[in-house]
Amino acid sequence: MGIKPLHDRVLIKRLEDAGEEIRGGIVIPDTAKEKPQEGEVVAVGEGKVLESGETVKMSVKEGDRILFGKYSGTEVKIDDEDYLIMREDEILGILVGKKSKVKA
Repeated sequence: MGIKPLHDRVLIKRLEDAGEEIRGGIVIPDTAKEKPQEGEVVAVGEGKVLESGETVKMSVKEGDRILFGKYSGTEVKIDDEDYLIMREDEILGILVGKKSKVKA
């Protein structure tokens, strides 16, 4: 089953951190770890519809790596996979260049 976001909404797959975090010899369990604020755009809507009826094209496209706020979007589960659905204006930026981790 797939999903197509409506209007100015975007479907995001969080990019998970690889490996466990160890601080001072303490292993932090997955339940206590902070969720990543970086993700990949899986699907996009058609764009925002203005009062005039005109549709504004989306700035992001499928495959873009993005950065979003900690509390952005709504978590959904599709085919046992976790995703976020959020409005395009909740996206802070598109990551370009080298694949480096961003710390907030």
